[in-house]
Amino acid sequence: MAAIDRDKELSTRADIRDQVLKIAERVGKRFEKQRDRAENSKDNWDAYNCELSDKQFYNGTSKLYLPFIHDAVEARKTRFGNQLFPQNQKHVEVTTMGGEQPYGTQSLLEHYISSLQLHTQIVEPMLVNGDLEGQYTIYVSWEENRRYVTRKVKRPVEMDGIEIPEDIEPPVDDMEDEREVVEAGPSIEVISDSDVVIFPETAKSPEAAVAAGGFVAIARRWTKAEIKRKRVKKEIPAKAAERLEQLMGSPERGKVPVDTGKIQGSAAGIKVESGDKIALVFEVWSLLKIEGEYRICRFLWAGGEEVLTVKRNPYWCDRLPILSCAVDKTNRIAKGKAPADPVLDLQVLANDVINEAADSAHFSALPIIMTDPEKNPQIDSLVFGLGAIWKTDPQSTQFAKFPEMWKDGLERAMAIRGQIFQTLGVNPAMIPAMTGGKNKRNQAEVAQEQQVDILTTAAAVKVVEQNILTPLLTLILEFDHQFRSDAILIPIYGPVGRKVQMEELEPQQVDRTYKFRWFGVEAAQNAARMQQQIAGVNVLRGIPPQAYPGYKLNLAPVISSMVESLFGPVIGPQVFTEEAEITVDAQVENDMMVHGFDTPVHPADNDVEHLQAHMQAVQQTMDPHGTLRKHIAKHQQAAQMKAQAQMAAQQQRKGGAPGAPGPAPGGQPMMPQSQPGAPGGIHPDQMARAGAVEMPRKM
Repeated sequence: MAAIDRDKELSTRADIRDQVLKIAERVGKRFEKQRDRAENSKDNWDAYNCELSDKQFYNGTSKLYLPFIHDAVEARKTRFGNQLFPQNQKHVEVTTMGGEQPYGTQSLLEHYISSLQLHTQIVEPMLVNGDLEGQYTIYVSWEENRRYVTRKVKRPVEMDGIEIPEDIEPPVDDMEDEREVVEAGPSIEVISDSDVVIFPETAKSPEAAVAAGGFVAIARRWTKAEIKRKRVKKEIPAKAAERLEQLMGSPERGKVPVDTGKIQGSAAGIKVESGDKIALVFEVWSLLKIEGEYRICRFLWAGGEEVLTVKRNPYWCDRLPILSCAVDKTNRIAKGKAPADPVLDLQVLANDVINEAADSAHFSALPIIMTDPEKNPQIDSLVFGLGAIWKTDPQSTQFAKFPEMWKDGLERAMAIRGQIFQTLGVNPAMIPAMTGGKNKRNQAEVAQEQQVDILTTAAAVKVVEQNILTPLLTLILEFDHQFRSDAILIPIYGPVGRKVQMEELEPQQVDRTYKFRWFGVEAAQNAARMQQQIAGVNVLRGIPPQAYPGYKLNLAPVISSMVESLFGPVIGPQVFTEEAEITVDAQVENDMMVHGFDTPVHPADNDVEHLQAHMQAVQQTMDPHGTLRKHIAKHQQAAQMKAQAQMAAQQQRKGGAPGAPGPAPGGQPMMPQSQPGAPGGIHPDQMARAGAVEMPRKM
């Protein structure tokens, strides 16, 4: 079958249109069936935005909200995001079939990660969506923005078409003609779970659903400006755009999916006016039979029989731009349950408790006056006021007080918070200032909490790494190969020991087999295992070479990894530099020195061989310029320094001399002893370890 153009409009073909309408009918039904799930997500968003709902039982004077779910979700977002994005700013691991490390491709992906602000603008909102909706979903595309800039330049003064020299008349400021600047790159959008339908529901991923004969549908809400932009970019035909503008706001409200974006905007203080109209459009990806062959197609459907456009998958890689996975995978179900669902009722209970306690606190601050109206006919005069005189019988008037139940209410609220945090896996190490209080934990308990935190966090972020971020790297490179045609200036991060430099990278050619892996999680775990690595190095350097015949010990990769984790890709290469082992042959050095050229001694030179060759040259040529004897003295000094260094290393492997630096072989590095510091300085026991939150040592 001849290849079908990916830009060809297929909606005019009757057979294609019939297939699309059959799929569109199922799309509408599937959105209706997941409406209960969307309503649950709406309740979770209300809890995250600290808005009281109709689920509250107590309806009193106070309208307080305890942000327990909000704090727990924020703590999870911060911890998971920091675990996915390490401090050394290296997130990508790329391997090829040839074994040569493609530093240009790796640096290109790092550039896109930085330009997208993937950590703060994409991953953190996606993590919040996952906790409240139970699903991580992003949509990847390529976006181009055009700007027309004007620059100020220096132009020579002209007279009658002749340029006047600068020494006579200096150049004047002038405006350069407008120049078009195109900014292009990948664009990522976080999609709400309420706006996504995956059919069949048992598919493990969107691509698996389409491959099984199903579909993936996304509900889009377009304004008139968005419709105009789609028409200008020729994403929808002009006639279809006109019909869509006429249909804006016409769908029945009950059939419109729950708009969680509008809920979030309302919480942020952005109100959508009732008169604003939107066009509800469903973007559907499915297999369509075209000339006897099934191909992945994308069509836009506006309800009823209104099919806006049908085209083949516009991407050369023929992959879906939708990446979606459940936060907590359920067997044989594509979508998972939101972690906030089990604690929503506890949040409602906490709000009732705190409002009851607040009302109790208000009432307990006001005294109760009991009086006999028959004995005190002037009850209206019993008014609080400075210097007031009450015309009443003091024997018939008594004062009482409401019980102070607010203290008990606060204790019950804190107990509910503990259960919410436990269910959501939030430990004290994830909440600032939560390790203090009356019941202070000792150092062993704090260490145990941190260990639990590391294990639970690693298990949670693996879902994002394997199902979202790692496939995202492949999509970004595929889109770069398809859409970018000009060179791009980016910083190239080479191996440790090589300085970072700016280079122009030509468009990528995907003609080799690449394997990408998001390296952020492992990099963070490596930083946590730094102490064990140091101890392992101490053990290795204490093993004599005769214990491993046929092998040699090379600690350079371990040291380079430690340096990069500690100082990052910019400072690390300046701390631990790669020294090129370029030595000059001894006979070549002899020829140079005989003619009067002084040659330096390289640390990688074989001093014994060079000394023998240079001494023979002295006997043969009598060293006319004295350069040979000076060079021989330098070799003798270098050999002596190498011998001393070797003896010191051997002595350290045997246990170390008194006062020798560094721990003994196999010893764990210890914390420095307290030394007197400057007045007002922070005591070492009060300092938190780098990258962790821990309690001070119990004295």
